[in-house]
Amino acid sequence: MAQLKYKRVLLKLSGEALMGGQDYGIDNAVLSRYAEEIKKAQELGVEIGIVIGGGNIYRGVENSTDGIDKVTGDHMGMLATVINALALQSALEHRGLLTRCLTAINMERIAEPYIRRRAIRHLEKGRVVIFAAGTGNPYFTTDTAAVLRAIEIQADAILKGTRVDGVFDSDPEKNATAKYFPEISYSDVLKHNLQVMDLTAITLSKENKLPIIVFNMNKPGNLGKLVKGENVGSRVSDITVTM
Repeated sequence: MAQLKYKRVLLKLSGEALMGGQDYGIDNAVLSRYAEEIKKAQELGVEIGIVIGGGNIYRGVENSTDGIDKVTGDHMGMLATVINALALQSALEHRGLLTRCLTAINMERIAEPYIRRRAIRHLEKGRVVIFAAGTGNPYFTTDTAAVLRAIEIQADAILKGTRVDGVFDSDPEKNATAKYFPEISYSDVLKHNLQVMDLTAITLSKENKLPIIVFNMNKPGNLGKLVKGENVGSRVSDITVTM
């Protein structure tokens, strides 16, 4: 077993990341790549919980003209996360990993209901645990769900997998001169509206002193390097950094 800096982590993935180059849905190549990265990290001995969004299937009602109200739209989004969770679960199991999918909305025929102690026990037994359906409540994002689950399972850190190398003062895909922050405080993330996670998620992380590491999930080996403590991505914590 490798020397690990983080022995239990909560990996947060966006649903949009699963689209790859498509307009919607799941790109099998991206799904396979993520499953391989998770497998390699799990083989190091780290206990992994995962929260994945549903934006590749249902984006919510912000730009909707179909008359769907917010609560109904959020429930649809929760169900979209279950679809992604089941797809990721299947990809992991095809690679020989033991997994469990736990949902915040009861649907026992396809997944276990979320019970904190059961989730922790699954992790202790070496199973990858995928948390689906957000918090089970409307008005809460999967970012907030990820932080909540991480606190409940006593994770050492939240690892937010993105397609950029960490936290920047603007979108590095649009601004080549965007400033990169290897470390930054929760307060500065909120003050400068850096869109690492939503307000509730950042505040909850800050109150519970739960570090967030933002990293590029699309670079092979990054997840494994991160859990071993190598210099990957940006760390959001209660440190003070001059911006």
